[in-house]
Amino acid sequence: MKKTAFTSILSTIFILFLYSFTLQSDFLTEQKKFSRVRTAISEKETALEKRLKENQILLGKLNLILVAYKDNDLLDVYAKNKTESTYKKIFSLAVCARSGELGPKRKQGDGQVPEGFYHIDRFNPSSNFYLSLGINYPNLADRRKSKSPNLGGDIFIHGSCVTIGCLPMTDNLMKEIYVLAVHAKNNGQAKIPVYIFPFKMTDQNMVSYARTYKDNKALTSFWENLKIGHDEFLKNKTEINFQIAENGDYNF
Repeated sequence: MKKTAFTSILSTIFILFLYSFTLQSDFLTEQKKFSRVRTAISEKETALEKRLKENQILLGKLNLILVAYKDNDLLDVYAKNKTESTYKKIFSLAVCARSGELGPKRKQGDGQVPEGFYHIDRFNPSSNFYLSLGINYPNLADRRKSKSPNLGGDIFIHGSCVTIGCLPMTDNLMKEIYVLAVHAKNNGQAKIPVYIFPFKMTDQNMVSYARTYKDNKALTSFWENLKIGHDEFLKNKTEINFQIAENGDYNF
């Protein structure tokens, strides 16, 4: 009786594991139900797979990190095999439009592109802007830093070339990003990091921008906090581990 019960438990665990694996693997299948995704895969997957292989990365093992620099209008795409720890930059893409000014997003309707450390929290294959990837703004740091009762939301990396607070990439480039993100998600990467910086935070740039924004100490202090994570990522090429302090600062 005990042996039968034990066997039954093992069978249940195996079924649950198999079911979980199937759900994960079926993300790509579910996305392929949408015509825009099928088109993106048809047009972009072969070239992307070649680019990844040139960097010793397999599409079936892909993990991603996306890094944006607002004042440079750039989105850098980093990738690795999921069994590895360090990422490689595989290409840089142009952000085709920008709204707002440098500095974080702190309220609904300010037109700002967020700055900070985020992740993709939703896929929209039927977006009004062709294809789009949602960013988890506002995060806890944003909520603790803002005094506004409404911080807004619905910040995306998307197609088209218009924006109010998002990162528009044109439909053509969005196909590439979306295909990569779908595969990374299908490979088990539950949260694809998205790091958004105001500019390339070199020591020289920090001095230059601090001079330009010398009358806004809160902003330059915020940027100094971001630079710690920025430098850590560029040095180690690994996903940034952080916690959020009570005042909304990032602790790395």
